[in-house]
Amino acid sequence: MTSYAAERTAARTAGRDVVVIQDTSELAVGGPRGKARGYGPIGKGGAMRGLLLHAVLAVDATTRGLLGLVDAKVWNRDTGKVTARRSRTTKEKESQRWLDGTARAGEVLAEAASITGVSDRESDIYEHFARRPGNVELIVRACQNRKIATDDAAQIDRLFAHVDSLPEQGPLAVHIPAAPGRKERSTQLAVRFSRVTLCKPRHGAAPDLPDTIALTMVDVRETSTPDDGKPIHWRLLTTHAVTTLAEARRIVDLYRMRWTIEEFFATLKTAGFDIEAADISDPKAMIKFVTAVTVAAVTVMQLVKARDGTTSQILADAFEPADQPILEAVSTQLEGKTAPQKNPHPKGSLAFAAWVIARLGGWTGYYGKPGPKVMRRGLDDFQRIKYGSALRLQNV
Repeated sequence: MTSYAAERTAARTAGRDVVVIQDTSELAVGGPRGKARGYGPIGKGGAMRGLLLHAVLAVDATTRGLLGLVDAKVWNRDTGKVTARRSRTTKEKESQRWLDGTARAGEVLAEAASITGVSDRESDIYEHFARRPGNVELIVRACQNRKIATDDAAQIDRLFAHVDSLPEQGPLAVHIPAAPGRKERSTQLAVRFSRVTLCKPRHGAAPDLPDTIALTMVDVRETSTPDDGKPIHWRLLTTHAVTTLAEARRIVDLYRMRWTIEEFFATLKTAGFDIEAADISDPKAMIKFVTAVTVAAVTVMQLVKARDGTTSQILADAFEPADQPILEAVSTQLEGKTAPQKNPHPKGSLAFAAWVIARLGGWTGYYGKPGPKVMRRGLDDFQRIKYGSALRLQNV
């Protein structure tokens, strides 16, 4: 399933500047019976843990439209005793998934104009930078206060202290969207950036890794404290060259696209599919089920993001060419006499399809905007219409 989805994503990304976002989410599956069924140890509140999903998504760097799934790995965490962390290589750790996701992106999206991998602090792994494919740039939120190489022994040799000592290069005005526990706001970020040379870790690093890696650190921090949370502070390590404030702004904007994968996990868990409510006795069957729902959730999220036409995506970014005449026929049947009941989007656009799917899912066209649950219901209805039409044609 994931291989087929990746093939379709590869076709959509050819010639485009692409941001590849990856992250891991833990799925509390199996309910109170999960332990007996082999899902792993019980977590807080009695919820089961042990089943994890690592997803890799492709996003258009210009329009921010979701282009598709690059890779997805689902596994049941081993609850047995493991050896000490420092005595294991990266390949022996779950952290290998970050390297695998980046390598897979370089392979699948080889025809893209450019690829930038974006990931959060857990992916701040020396080997991740050292082994990246030549066609993939990286932006990683720094977690490790690493030792850096300097020409002067008297200079600061720790990454965070070095960046903190730099003068501000200028302010950035940004809009922060609303999120759970956070109101939307407009704010300013102070920007610092510098070329840095990371030193190879003393423990756990493979012997064939280079002794140093040259990267750029872009540091942005909010200049005021918001009323409902902590101020933003991102330390971003990147393989991109950054020599101007405009280039630093570009790194920040690309990193902010990481929020797409948080929206994706919300679609998978609560907003659209409620996957954690699934009660499947066989962990292997549950893994297959999660993989199938992951593929479907990408399409649902594509429709939600395309509903206003702001992503400028074409129908082929989420549907087969043969789906277009069916969507147009259904659109004609669903349209009413008033303006809100007319499909306002051009035929052949993903926004046109999103309007149709939303109407099939129960949206009237008058109030609010259709969300993941509406799109999921509509997509299910469309599949029934599609396959019903295919059966009728076979019987003619």
